[in-house]
Amino acid sequence: MESYAAGDTHPPLLEETIGANLERTVAAHPDREALVEVATGRRWTWAELDRAVDGLAIGLIRAGITQGDRVGIWSPNCAEWTITQYATAKIGAILVTINPAYRTHELAYALTQSGTRLLISATEFKTSDYRAMVEEVVDDTPVERVLYLGSPEWADHNVSDPGVTLADVMTWSLAPEDPINIQYTSGTTGYPKGATLSHRNILNNGYVTTELIGFTEQDRLCIPVPFYHCFGMVMGNLGCTTHGATMVIPAPGFDPETTLRTIAAERCTAVYGVPTMFIAMQSHPTFAEHDLSSLRTGIMAGSICPVEVMKRCIDDMHLAEVAIAYGMTETSPVSCQTRVDDDLERRTATIGRVHPHVEIKVVDPVTGEAVERGETGEFCTRGYSVMLGYWNDPEKTAEAIDADGWMHTGDLAVMREDGYCTIVGRIKDMVIRGGENIYPREIEEFLYAHPDVEDVQVIGVPDEKYGEELCAWIRMRAGAEPLDADAVRAYASGRLAHYKIPRYVLVVEEFPMTVTGKVRKVQMREESARTLGLT
Repeated sequence: MESYAAGDTHPPLLEETIGANLERTVAAHPDREALVEVATGRRWTWAELDRAVDGLAIGLIRAGITQGDRVGIWSPNCAEWTITQYATAKIGAILVTINPAYRTHELAYALTQSGTRLLISATEFKTSDYRAMVEEVVDDTPVERVLYLGSPEWADHNVSDPGVTLADVMTWSLAPEDPINIQYTSGTTGYPKGATLSHRNILNNGYVTTELIGFTEQDRLCIPVPFYHCFGMVMGNLGCTTHGATMVIPAPGFDPETTLRTIAAERCTAVYGVPTMFIAMQSHPTFAEHDLSSLRTGIMAGSICPVEVMKRCIDDMHLAEVAIAYGMTETSPVSCQTRVDDDLERRTATIGRVHPHVEIKVVDPVTGEAVERGETGEFCTRGYSVMLGYWNDPEKTAEAIDADGWMHTGDLAVMREDGYCTIVGRIKDMVIRGGENIYPREIEEFLYAHPDVEDVQVIGVPDEKYGEELCAWIRMRAGAEPLDADAVRAYASGRLAHYKIPRYVLVVEEFPMTVTGKVRKVQMREESARTLGLT
């Protein structure tokens, strides 16, 4: 049997915009709790959340934002992030979601490449001074206005006049196929690419993903995963709003004890995370002190879950119906998921089976033909969830999505006889560090700019905590002093996200090469692990 599978046609897809879907939920559950922000104690019912969303939407229109304009948001998780997500969706502005770990180099690129007109930004978080970084780069970008969360200007853009409705000021109509979100995903050939997603893409993926874990208006989801990524804003927020479930924000960034405390205090029925988050919660000294008996389900994604971690999720965290999900930003994101009644083996050895309304196949990377089940090939997917394309980059779009609409993921996979799939590697050399996808080429191009670096290659090496860490092999220019990891860290600090800064640096005379002149990264990984004493 060939490695091809088509998903169920149930539940039916939602053929509406995000705003229309939100309004249906508000009408059905106006007085139920919609959003909780634990850090500030603020709470919104669905009716209150809708008023807040409309207030910001009106303010954005009055500021000159119209359908198709790009609005950037650069902030850790907070209630305002969620309100901005729905306000921009209601007016058809395209939300550019910017990783809060970005630094000036990456921020300037995202704002410029997307043509962002208005930026909504946090002022600071932990050691990040967002205002200083914005002011350093904003004059060289298309941004016309910056709204800092909590500022008087932010308050001015949130209209609370009961005599004015969104319908009074919005003179255009929206369609489900309209673009609504640009998410930057690192490219293998240098700069990140802006995956452009529609209402139809992300509304339905959030809906179907949570439908498969049995969400209803009775559920309360703890969301410690970031909103800038599909995991938070699609599987999290849109998963909740399509079902009337409550969104619970435990903290601006992930903290294991805060997440545990939130689950207990808010009686959450579900929680999301990458495996390292669940490991951090389970290994926390206060784990046993928290009452997690309200939990029923959740989603783990980013990498395969170790068996012992899954056992503890089920036995100690009461997550009897937790699911594994697999996907990529370009597919909104989920294309495979385990089901609530799957056994332990399927939840720990596979990424699940095909999603409803989606097709998947595993193909020979050279011929493009589907391989037999049990054989390795490239994982491809097709359906409503495939992105509209990379923003302003038809060439890269054509490389990723073929003429028949198949998205080529670059992941090497095996489809088993039962239709469940496993990921066995990457065609290219993507590194997954704690659930973050990192493409070495972007970091290599950044380090090339160092005046003492002649050549650089970046690879992933094994790491017990994060799965993989970055190691840079550097060839120095003649006469230059060798760089060490501290020097590279100092050079990249404030300009690259922390997780993209190599932990290890090896200064070498040459790179291992093939007879055709290509760098042998497989050999580099082996030699690095041996040199650094990693297993």
